[in-house]
Amino acid sequence: MKILFHSSLSNELQDFLLFKRNLGYRYNRAEFTLLEFDRFVSEYAATHENWRLDVAMVAWLASKPRRKAVSVSMDAAVMRQFCSYLRRLPGRFLIHEPLWPQLPTESTFTPYVFSETDIKCLLELSTTLTRPTFRAPLYRMLLLLLYCTGIRFGEALLLRLQDVDTRAGVLFVQMFKGRARWVPFHRSLAREMNKYLLARQSFIGATARSDDRFFVGSNRASLPVSTAHETLHKLFQKAGLKPERGRVGPRPYDLRHSFAVHRLSLWYRLGVDLHARLPWLSAYMGHGDILGTETYLTATPELLELAGNRLRRRCLNPAAEKSCII
Repeated sequence: MKILFHSSLSNELQDFLLFKRNLGYRYNRAEFTLLEFDRFVSEYAATHENWRLDVAMVAWLASKPRRKAVSVSMDAAVMRQFCSYLRRLPGRFLIHEPLWPQLPTESTFTPYVFSETDIKCLLELSTTLTRPTFRAPLYRMLLLLLYCTGIRFGEALLLRLQDVDTRAGVLFVQMFKGRARWVPFHRSLAREMNKYLLARQSFIGATARSDDRFFVGSNRASLPVSTAHETLHKLFQKAGLKPERGRVGPRPYDLRHSFAVHRLSLWYRLGVDLHARLPWLSAYMGHGDILGTETYLTATPELLELAGNRLRRRCLNPAAEKSCII
């Protein structure tokens, strides 16, 4: 395992991460948490000569006041596990844990499920992004890809040209939060991709390499997460879906929620066996099991109506609906 940490706690952090993974945990998100804490400790120790671990942990958790409470809670959970690990090490001095904040462990945010009308409105508004001229096809393509395939926001921005095959209608998603996977898509999306690639080539003006990013911004090399996030937020505001201030309203990630709900709604309308199809959806979205997919299946009024209609038909005519599982 390569050296990841560089602070005075580097050995302990490295061994802790290895310990967790030897137990069978992926610990991918926690790795980013530990790396961030490692960087903070390096800077903190440089300005605090006789620093203490518990004080440093609290200072780190408080260093981002605008973070959501559930995010701070998840970071605090990793720190608690790290302290428990340190206490078990032989010859260690007494570890003083901080007074951990009592924060929610689950998000209470209700995802926004975009309607087809919302998506059409956003695509129309993307044409108003005129400076530079490449922004219009760029964000049209980003919106279409997120909505039509349901891949994660971060996964989309990490795509490279070699990952997208418009002729075969499939893209390859590298390992991100879930599993690496092939994602097939409809030929109509392939046509949109080909139009985007022509606009991209005209904007770049150089010979494209296979490992170049699929989405590029003004630097002609990549599309920063912060830039894409801010632009989509402004489009949501122009569409009247999100207020100018506050955390309410849709997020770019809600396009993934919308994909899952719309796919489930379509299967309800087609009368397919959902128990047989849900593993397909789970694999397509990059989840290890159906439990991960359930997070995205928000009960919208349309979905509840479709489910209710199926249940009604099954109760009124069991013979006709015996192969149809709710």
